[in-house]
Amino acid sequence: MEFTENYNPKKKPIMVLGTSSGAGKSLTVTAICRLLKNQGEEPIPFKGQNMSNNAWVDWNGGEMAYSQALQAFACGVVPSSEMNPILLKPQGNSTSEVIHLGKSIGITTAKDYYKDWFYPGWEVIKSSLNIIYKRNKNCRLIIEGAGSPVEMNLIHRDLTNLKVAKYLDANCILVTDIERGGVFAQIIGTLELMKPEERKLIKGILINRFRGDLSLFEEGKKWIENKTQIPVLGIIPWLDDKFPPEDTLDLLDRKSSVTNPEIKVGIVKLPSISNFSDFDPLENEESILIEWVKESQNLNQFDFIILPGSKQTINDQLFLRESGLLKDIKDYSSNNGNIFGICGGLQMLGTILEDPFFKEGSKANFNKLIKGIGLLPLKTTFLENKITSQIKCDSIWPNLTEISGFEIHNGVTELDRTKDNLNIKPIFKNSDLGWFKENNQGGTVAGTYIHGIFENDEWRDNYINLIRKSKNLPILDKKTRSYKMKRETIIDNLANEFNKHLNLSSLLN
Repeated sequence: MEFTENYNPKKKPIMVLGTSSGAGKSLTVTAICRLLKNQGEEPIPFKGQNMSNNAWVDWNGGEMAYSQALQAFACGVVPSSEMNPILLKPQGNSTSEVIHLGKSIGITTAKDYYKDWFYPGWEVIKSSLNIIYKRNKNCRLIIEGAGSPVEMNLIHRDLTNLKVAKYLDANCILVTDIERGGVFAQIIGTLELMKPEERKLIKGILINRFRGDLSLFEEGKKWIENKTQIPVLGIIPWLDDKFPPEDTLDLLDRKSSVTNPEIKVGIVKLPSISNFSDFDPLENEESILIEWVKESQNLNQFDFIILPGSKQTINDQLFLRESGLLKDIKDYSSNNGNIFGICGGLQMLGTILEDPFFKEGSKANFNKLIKGIGLLPLKTTFLENKITSQIKCDSIWPNLTEISGFEIHNGVTELDRTKDNLNIKPIFKNSDLGWFKENNQGGTVAGTYIHGIFENDEWRDNYINLIRKSKNLPILDKKTRSYKMKRETIIDNLANEFNKHLNLSSLLN
């Protein structure tokens, strides 16, 4: 092994590979992390390379995928970018922003990625492993793969599956999703495409998302074990808890379980949506129904609408205009609707978006300056360097309370001096983090740069109470259980289900 001098891992890493994207790798890692934590071990999550616009910012201002941050929470440790040393953030036209150890270092096309970034990427993965092992000498790495490990056209440039497994000599689990069908072909095909030295790393198979009586798969389990000579370590039933989505495909597949909602929220599904984990706290509110707004429609059915973050703000602003949603949003506001924007959504609510360095999608349109929706008198200029930081501050509106979260954005936003800005007010004591404006007859337009704003329970309750008051609904109980406690319960429930159905003991030696 190629670790730093005089140091080798003390505990065998466990790696979760999948027969496909969406097989359940991320949640399996999350469950194993919590199970091992509960057993007194020191698990640490790791994913060498992740492609996602659903990001988190660590305490050093480093970007990482939100799924690895969630896995860190399951381990009871503070997330850090070493847990996800390569983050690729898609920005359309087959290009991605490249982030190494939390810092943005370039833009690549899919075609050029292997040529330009493969070897630097492998070095940053090895460096991150050394940092983790130096910092946590008794830890056990719980590693997540990406997609399928045997995409034959890509395997020569695969940084995060079998290359990591072989480098660490990890005990690997192969996870497959029976809900999709074809589970036997998925397993056999994946194993057949592995080299002998790779296949021997697979120590167990996990069948995920089984509906119905688990005993009905007993014959299937025996067939798989006889055919592969690899034990089936578990069959995980279909779970209904609202786990944070891994990507936008998971997001769109979601169906709300709320049957008698008191409040209906519309979230605009932007083509380049980012940080959709911002809305998990709302999904876990029993009185709130969330619907995704994908096309022009009458928005008056919603009690409030949200403009989420965007990886390509100008492109998404043009989408709003071309789809008719921009007019719908303005009509909704003039009808005293409530609108809330987060990061890119805040920027789009302003009057002017200026992109002198082509950072936010203007290059394809050869237009460095376009008009925003115009509901807030704000001007945004996108800079060359990104702002990434954890935030702790105090809110002023809708109540005075302490806020925590994080920011990830290129743009700097200020009051547009060419417009009437007397009625716009800061949401926070730090006036650069968000603004709001009350309509004369009712309703508000507000926006903030703070991701995770709805995780702040008191702030979230007070904002929702503004909506409830306008509908003559009773005010929420101020003793509402915190979202972070709910998240811990969800992770515990996930781990408990895996504990019932997964035999991990053979992987721990």
